[in-house]
Amino acid sequence: MPGTRKLGRSTDQRMAMLRSLVTSLLEHGRIETTVTRAKETRCIAEKMITLGKQNTLASRRRALAFIQSEDVVKSLFDTIAPKYTERNGGYTRIIKSGIRRGDAAPTAIIELV
Repeated sequence: MPGTRKLGRSTDQRMAMLRSLVTSLLEHGRIETTVTRAKETRCIAEKMITLGKQNTLASRRRALAFIQSEDVVKSLFDTIAPKYTERNGGYTRIIKSGIRRGDAAPTAIIELV
């Protein structure tokens, strides 16, 4: 079930981290993080792209309430979401990339398809 991982943080810290990860993903197209964070980021990022496909004022305001940068929201609604008009979900891909050296955490690359 999406959104049930606690990630070892309180709710406000967890949501701040996920907001940052989703903003970075939509800005750069791909990011590298741990596998569990990537799975949580995927759920929220796909919801943001679905909001971008609706392209209404209400959906733009909902995206602005979550994404931290107005430039990223503008690019989401103008360039990212129109690419996925014929696609029903599955906008991101998670590729496992090995083990992080410092703490042996499994890492993954999450990217837009």
